[in-house]
Amino acid sequence: MHSFNVTAPNWNEIAQAEVTASPTLNESNQVLIETSVGQLLISPLGRGVRIQSGAETFERTQNYKMLCSVPQIEASELTTSEKQTTISWQNWTLDIQHSPFSFELQKNGKTIQQSATDGHFVRRYRVPPLAKTETGWFLGLELSSSEPVYGLGEKWSGLNKRGQLLRSYNHDALGVNAEISYKNTPFAWSPEGWGVFVHTASPVTHAVGHASWSQRAYGLLVESEELDLFLFDGENGASFIEHYCDLTGFAPTPPSWSAGLILSKAYYRTADELLKTAKAVRDKKMPCDVITLDGRAWQDTDTRFAFEWDETRYPNPKQIIDQLKEMNFKICIWEYPLVSVQNQLFDEMAEKGWLLKDKRTGLAYRYQWDISAFGEVLTPLPESGIVDFTHPDAFAFWKESHKPLFDLGIDMIKADFGEQVEDDNMLASNGASGNELHNVYSLLYNRCVYEAAKEYSANGAFLFSRSAWIGSQQYPSQWGGDPQADWGGLAGSVRGALSWGLSGAPFYATDVGGFYKDTRDDELYVRWCQAGIFAAHMRLHGIGQREPWEYSTEACDAANKALKLRYQLIPYIWKTMEQATQSGLPAQRAMVLAYPNDRAAWAFEDQYMFGDDLLFAPCLKAGGEVEFYLPEGQWRQFGSNKVLSGNKAYKLKLELEEIALFAREGASIPLAQTASGEEIQYSGQIDYQNPKVTYF
Repeated sequence: MHSFNVTAPNWNEIAQAEVTASPTLNESNQVLIETSVGQLLISPLGRGVRIQSGAETFERTQNYKMLCSVPQIEASELTTSEKQTTISWQNWTLDIQHSPFSFELQKNGKTIQQSATDGHFVRRYRVPPLAKTETGWFLGLELSSSEPVYGLGEKWSGLNKRGQLLRSYNHDALGVNAEISYKNTPFAWSPEGWGVFVHTASPVTHAVGHASWSQRAYGLLVESEELDLFLFDGENGASFIEHYCDLTGFAPTPPSWSAGLILSKAYYRTADELLKTAKAVRDKKMPCDVITLDGRAWQDTDTRFAFEWDETRYPNPKQIIDQLKEMNFKICIWEYPLVSVQNQLFDEMAEKGWLLKDKRTGLAYRYQWDISAFGEVLTPLPESGIVDFTHPDAFAFWKESHKPLFDLGIDMIKADFGEQVEDDNMLASNGASGNELHNVYSLLYNRCVYEAAKEYSANGAFLFSRSAWIGSQQYPSQWGGDPQADWGGLAGSVRGALSWGLSGAPFYATDVGGFYKDTRDDELYVRWCQAGIFAAHMRLHGIGQREPWEYSTEACDAANKALKLRYQLIPYIWKTMEQATQSGLPAQRAMVLAYPNDRAAWAFEDQYMFGDDLLFAPCLKAGGEVEFYLPEGQWRQFGSNKVLSGNKAYKLKLELEEIALFAREGASIPLAQTASGEEIQYSGQIDYQNPKVTYF
């Protein structure tokens, strides 16, 4: 994998950019600026400015379709002198100093963003305002004292990225405890009024007030010969997210059944075990909509992935699917974008050039798995080829290969992996090498499988993807990878969900119960179930049993109570998901997003608003203690109807079946009911036209 250098560059050895010729205005209203590190193209926009360079590779980036729309370039006036250039348009100005290149972007006379002003005894700027390094382009932005910064994808640490050194680079993270993560996007914003988005397929390093670089600068290192960066203004997080989605796409509304429970484990080993579990779900009246055949459940590991059922266990898969359908289950199956060298499909795709190639040999690249992550936990995987989604015929083949599955009755795909493109030795059919393709590969993979579901699924397009990049929010939904089955895994999963939501992706799910290890911790399982309710999607999944009855009677009762509440809330969840498709707002809203004017609330990074009217504080440690903050107004605790006043922090000690859920006073929450009044077992029974509305 590509190394991540956590030490600061030697700024003394990096030449800062200088303007070398008088800037000019072209016919498209863009300003051309010749500098010592390359030509810059400045585009004045209604919401800010776009800065580009390195047009020789830009056509390939455009072909990835990370941008869904391109803002109109506004007419501007150009004033230039020996030392300075000013670009003026509408109520904006961009002042550029020539030596070295630095800038200040203003709107209505107020500075929106500027080059980092951190000075140095040896040189004028501690970090370069603009530079070209051996790695790529560097840009230094200003941070005021204690200014928070949010976004940058699924990250497990504090939501405020100030002080952190992060890299937009997708990893098979094998957990939720390090800097590495599965879903990244180089989009960040500050409540102080600016946002930045780097339109790139390449890795981006973000030193967000990271002290070893500069505690008062945001250093962006774009690891590419190409630079394409948007700087824009906004009133609050909601406006930044909406603008990002204007550029990169809004999520469509998932089918209503996706709001129901998805049951899974790694894995149901036989058809008999699968059917026995499905029958138990219905017999025990556990509400559930989807049951999952995970990776090893329906494929032979040695020969996967080839859209083939393991004939030793599924000689007649339709018979099994039909039985599940009779029990009113939707069915999810697993896939990844790799083909075992032991399957004849590898040779067929290699011959057609549909797999990524090895630069050294020109033959299909043979991916070798790092077996250190396997052993007793996972089955070692075979040497495999990687599908080349940049090849139009390979994309079409992979998409069309899903049709027999959907025709069989499959309803959704769990699109796993997608982080395996390596830096140096892989080559795609479009000419991209591994480092360029690594991140955007997730987007191409997500797009292919979602388009298959959209075209072939009889019950609406929906998938779970693990890895994601710019624009992947258009192909819902994502889940949070492989957390440890412990309290830290739960807490990290919550922060990952909120961080992803702050980055323009509205739908998320975690592995309820934790993925790694079968701990059978009753209290952890219940608290994770309770937290799982308050997400756009909910899935029980992990190594070992995740059905409530596999735990103690007390835990089973508490978990089932949580699941029934989830189903009561489905009309509210559905309304929230519909809202997300218009605004980009996530179902799980961190307090800085939900309450932009209440700075005290921002510090409570583990609690969140679920939709417009419900505030949830998950219990993240054994013993039932939870500390939370209620914003302005009156709040009623769900269940007890106890009234608590806002602008205040609280501590509660919860019984196992209790949750810290509060409704804003005056809110009306639509709750599910069936036309017959019977207990809900799956979402198809819900009367969406006549919900029971509860007023608080």
